[in-house]
Amino acid sequence: MKGQVRLAEIVAALSLGIDLGFGQPMEHVLRQCLIGMRLAELTGLDERQRVDVYYTALLVNVGCHTDAHEQAKWFGDDIALKADKYVHRLGSFRSVIAGLGRIGEGRPPLHRVRIGLEFAISGHREVDNMIDQHAAMARQLAEQLGLPMSTREALAAAYEQWNGHGWPGKLRAEQIPMAARIAQLSEFLEVAYRVRGIDAAAQVAREGSGSQFDPLLCDLVVSRRNEVFETADTDETWNRVIASEPQLAVPLDDETFDAALRAVATFTDLKSPYSIGHSLAVTVLAESAASIAGLDPEARTTLRRAALLHDIGRLGVSNAIWDRPAPLGLGDWERVRMYPYLTERMLSQAPELARIGSIAGQHAERLDGSGYPRGLAGASISRSARLLAAADVYQALREPRAYRPAFADSEAASQLRAEVKAGRLDADSVDAVLAAVGHRVPTKAKHPAGLTSREVDVLRLLARGSSNKDIATQLVVTPKTVGKHVEHIYTKIGASSRAAAGLFAVRYGLLPEDTENA
Repeated sequence: MKGQVRLAEIVAALSLGIDLGFGQPMEHVLRQCLIGMRLAELTGLDERQRVDVYYTALLVNVGCHTDAHEQAKWFGDDIALKADKYVHRLGSFRSVIAGLGRIGEGRPPLHRVRIGLEFAISGHREVDNMIDQHAAMARQLAEQLGLPMSTREALAAAYEQWNGHGWPGKLRAEQIPMAARIAQLSEFLEVAYRVRGIDAAAQVAREGSGSQFDPLLCDLVVSRRNEVFETADTDETWNRVIASEPQLAVPLDDETFDAALRAVATFTDLKSPYSIGHSLAVTVLAESAASIAGLDPEARTTLRRAALLHDIGRLGVSNAIWDRPAPLGLGDWERVRMYPYLTERMLSQAPELARIGSIAGQHAERLDGSGYPRGLAGASISRSARLLAAADVYQALREPRAYRPAFADSEAASQLRAEVKAGRLDADSVDAVLAAVGHRVPTKAKHPAGLTSREVDVLRLLARGSSNKDIATQLVVTPKTVGKHVEHIYTKIGASSRAAAGLFAVRYGLLPEDTENA
């Protein structure tokens, strides 16, 4: 592995997506982790107990996106629904009224009435089980990440309340693991402190003392508030969180790194029933295509990891958009166009993750500049990203979506080839992907002097007298890139002029009308 990655960095990157899924600014979870670690210190917890606090604080809400499809079905925007958590105290009368007011939100009046009736008849039972499942799913992810049993148990109890009225409602008071008590309190303290200041945070502790929260922890927050929040104000939130990782602060080897990424990818795809298993399938396809395309081992490894995480930014977009069985409006499309950017930003903090993110963030770009988020074109899109784009499109076509059924293999292949013809997907990447799934692809001619297919394209135009600028326009690349190609061509064929290059092209049958003789 070129660089070393710590488990804390992977979990911290995932936490940035959790932030967005709750309508909070990035680093909300990181700051609640710092507050939680401060409370752990002030209460005298030992190193092992701090491990539980650290990872419970980072993962406490990771399960909340796993039923975002159901949340959107009943309440419209699932992200707006979850953001209400910090406005109305959990389980309070106001929170119940706010939730009921969101039933069928964003739908026509008659549709809202129908959804309301369905909710009253059967839907409320489905929703009642959601929070229980959130904690259970977080526990499962912790298990897949290899975290200690005590951390898993804390996550399973992260929604229990001091008075016994939490979820699943099996524990109360000191039966609740200390890490769960600290993580839950820290979460609400962070929002209150960030939005309204230190006195408002202390008031949250006072109001929840003995009901939702541990009264001793609340007393500590009120009496020593300056100490509790002194680590929350920093421009180095990420670095401080990573530096605060207790006990388990060891680099991951290649095997455990990949296992952690697979776990995160699997959980990301749970956000929608239409995306379950997508990232793992794209990864297998992209890795096979990369081997066929001749990428070196290091590039294949980086591409595999980018494929696993290429959709992590989807956590920041509502399922009211992802699962809509109708065309999207302009505003919705703008949110969709941002998700690869969110992926790149979530992975940007740690150097090794940033290498992965730079590829993952380009997977929706297209050669003609029609992709997103940046509208990159031609050579601005890396070779690995082109392979990932082709693999992602093919796999998505083979899966059902809310607005269409899955395409058959042959139909998906035809659509991929149509994207090549339209100038959006890279021909070599599409051929590699189709070959990887068993489709017949044209046999590639071996070009003389070790020229690549792209260099042959440039040579043909060069021989016809096209300028670098004209070649760049026709091949959808930059003139600078064409210049580099020309230099490489001259070096390989031993020429130094257009005429000599043209003679080489004629001699070896490289001009378009002679390709059958190549």
